[in-house]
Amino acid sequence: MAGKVGFIGLGRMGQPMASNLQRKGFSLSVHDVRNQPVEALVALGAENGGSVAQVAKECKIIVTMLPGSPDVTATIMGPDGIAANAQPGTLVMDMSTIDPLTTDELATHLKAKDMILVDAPVGRLASHADAGESLFMVGAGDAQFAVVKPMLEAMGTAIYHCGPVGAGIRTKLINNFLAIASCQMNAEALSLAAAFGLDLDKTLDVIHGTTATNGQLKVNYATKVLTGDIEPGFTIDLAHKDLSLVVEAANAGRVPMPMAAVAREALSLARSGEFGLKDFSALLDHWCARAGLPKVRLPDASQQ
Repeated sequence: MAGKVGFIGLGRMGQPMASNLQRKGFSLSVHDVRNQPVEALVALGAENGGSVAQVAKECKIIVTMLPGSPDVTATIMGPDGIAANAQPGTLVMDMSTIDPLTTDELATHLKAKDMILVDAPVGRLASHADAGESLFMVGAGDAQFAVVKPMLEAMGTAIYHCGPVGAGIRTKLINNFLAIASCQMNAEALSLAAAFGLDLDKTLDVIHGTTATNGQLKVNYATKVLTGDIEPGFTIDLAHKDLSLVVEAANAGRVPMPMAAVAREALSLARSGEFGLKDFSALLDHWCARAGLPKVRLPDASQQ
């Protein structure tokens, strides 16, 4: 078992992941800009780290789970951040979804201070994080992967060593492009089915019986928007951020991705209204509203 582990970033994904670590025998020092999730972890036995700098001074392994590239950069490279305060040999495992070039820059910065970066972004949904069933895509050397693997096993059920540092986040962008674009296509397809007056159950039976089906429709739609639950989960704002990362990374590599660009602009429309902070399955409600259609719900779902 590792010594005290720092965990910085206790959002919708980070809090349950940290909670699973604490429950499964890891000793945590936690920090977040909000008091409520810190207090919840302290109630489980974690220590309130107080600040990024203090966590960095006390822990040789530090996990970051933050909203985006600027947050991770400030937390690791800022004057009060990890690199300026941690001991040589410290391992930082960033689990955020950020620009791959930022991951490369952070790895270089930490290496110059005799520290190590592992990137291990998270797959699956917030409900999986709650249950300790997340999926992880890890970029690390073999020795570093061996260090972090027990922690990942405490938080998830599927762990993939994708290659050296940077391979994890690049794999995550491929995964999220497909997941988010599928979500947008599902919203359009079910809106059209509603306009046709089709029976939803029968339509879904047909889709799930062919190669047209997809995980977003079978898992996320089935448990979220189609039941009337559009609370996040994974917000449309964050989905838009991830598609922006995909498009920007593709542009940097001169790889044309027209469908990614169109999907991002479709989400731009959704987040310009009332849906930015709703679950990304709520794209269905957004497109139904734009078409003047009633909300699409399973027959036994409560109406919202």
